[in-house]
Amino acid sequence: MERFFNNAGPSVPADHYMIDPLQRIDVTHIERLIWQKRYFVLHAPRQTGKTSCLMALMHHLNEQGRYQALYVNIERAQAAQNDVKEGIGSVAEAIASAARRYLQNTQLWEWLKSGQPPERATSLLQDLLEYWSTTSAQPTVLMLDEVDALIGDTLISLLRQIRSGYADRPAAFPVSVILCGVRDVRDYRISSRGQEVITGGSAFNIKATSLRLGNFSAEEVRELWEQHTTQTGQRFAEQIYPELWADTQGQPWLVNALGYELTDLRVPDRSIPIMLEDYRAVREKLIQSRVTHLDQLHHKLHEPRVRRVIAAILSGTTEATEFPADDLDYVEDLGLIRRHPILAIANRIYQESIPRDLIYTTQHLLPYQQAWYLTAQRRLDMPKLLAAFQQYFREHAEAWIERFSYKEAGPQLLLQAFLQRIVNGGGRITREYGLGRRRTDLFIEWPVDEQAGFHGEIQRIVLELKIQHGSMDATLQQGLAQTADYADKCAADEQHLLIFDRRPEKSWQEKIWCQTKQAAGRQITVWGL
Repeated sequence: MERFFNNAGPSVPADHYMIDPLQRIDVTHIERLIWQKRYFVLHAPRQTGKTSCLMALMHHLNEQGRYQALYVNIERAQAAQNDVKEGIGSVAEAIASAARRYLQNTQLWEWLKSGQPPERATSLLQDLLEYWSTTSAQPTVLMLDEVDALIGDTLISLLRQIRSGYADRPAAFPVSVILCGVRDVRDYRISSRGQEVITGGSAFNIKATSLRLGNFSAEEVRELWEQHTTQTGQRFAEQIYPELWADTQGQPWLVNALGYELTDLRVPDRSIPIMLEDYRAVREKLIQSRVTHLDQLHHKLHEPRVRRVIAAILSGTTEATEFPADDLDYVEDLGLIRRHPILAIANRIYQESIPRDLIYTTQHLLPYQQAWYLTAQRRLDMPKLLAAFQQYFREHAEAWIERFSYKEAGPQLLLQAFLQRIVNGGGRITREYGLGRRRTDLFIEWPVDEQAGFHGEIQRIVLELKIQHGSMDATLQQGLAQTADYADKCAADEQHLLIFDRRPEKSWQEKIWCQTKQAAGRQITVWGL
């Protein structure tokens, strides 16, 4: 059987195309930290390959023979919440079970099941690690994964028991402990049973440093996908690779999920190359599917710390950027944003999926169907469509925007819901936005020939969305230049500029208008809202 792209769980070399996990982490640096008897954090966004890297590191250290290293996933202790007895007991069982499985060490399990008094929950973990370290022929190294999944008193007790044993290393406690999770320990906000809020940094002040597992590089993305070509002979069109990088920025799960969907019998004849439109169809399917990976990210969108950052990016304004630096760190740790070269949504797929998630219910409640906005030649009648949106916005904007948790980006989100409702099942919308640009760019691609789809004639339309700041003349002149530039970049057939005037003292009669302007040789229809 041929290998395949892994989109669920740790990667296995015999089953999956994969990048060497030890290639993705600085093994020399980690070995030096362990040699220095340091306790540290390795964190990464979900489904980035963290588990595969940690297990590879465990095997690497054990093969060297200098340490006895153990990887343990303790996520199951999350269910205990503030029950320290149950939570720490679950962590201890996970450690003993992992030692039995990976190290063929049954002593920890036997010690644990020999009967520990219930009142020892507050020292059980420390005692277990002491027993392991004193009975091991080599210094012990413990890697605890999913630490930040734990809650309340259980998490506080775990951190404090490790801190308590720290002074006894290496003879009677692990020489090094690596805490692993999505977040850095500094971002833990722990509410105890008594409602006392404790930060992870204060509960684990023995941390030496924090390491972050990043995405694949562009070279690694290509290397991974070319493993499929090497094994099967099936090629990917060269035009796919720049699109793949822009869409994923190397996010490992996205890279693997797209590869899996493309190669899992979509083109079963391996002698036929996979083309760009095959890739774009799979990309759209992935976004529309609202798969678990995307859903895990999206449920974070309504956390206040996340909302402050994402709302500023979606609205494109600098007025909404009064948030602490810790918020940026947190949202970046979740994998939702990147800071370089500018602060932006992490990749193009998240750019598409985040606003779609925010407007998912809205778009299905809008009372518009496909037939009325198509011409006899099956082209989008954009003047008719945008005039209808003007009227709808005038009548319903206040009610809809009030429902959005992202009110700063309310007008842009409502228009996107309106367009997504129209385009779904036929065309594509691509979104671009960035902090401080005071604009949202929408690019609509509509297949004119329903049978040929995206392999036939494509109608290309650019919409530039701007919130009016300052004078109308300045907003209009800047918007026209930006619209013409974006239309040229997209080779658009037609282009529209929408200017939202949110000043409450202005009447709707003054806000609603339509004009035709010229800029850089292009005719641009300007809509006031």
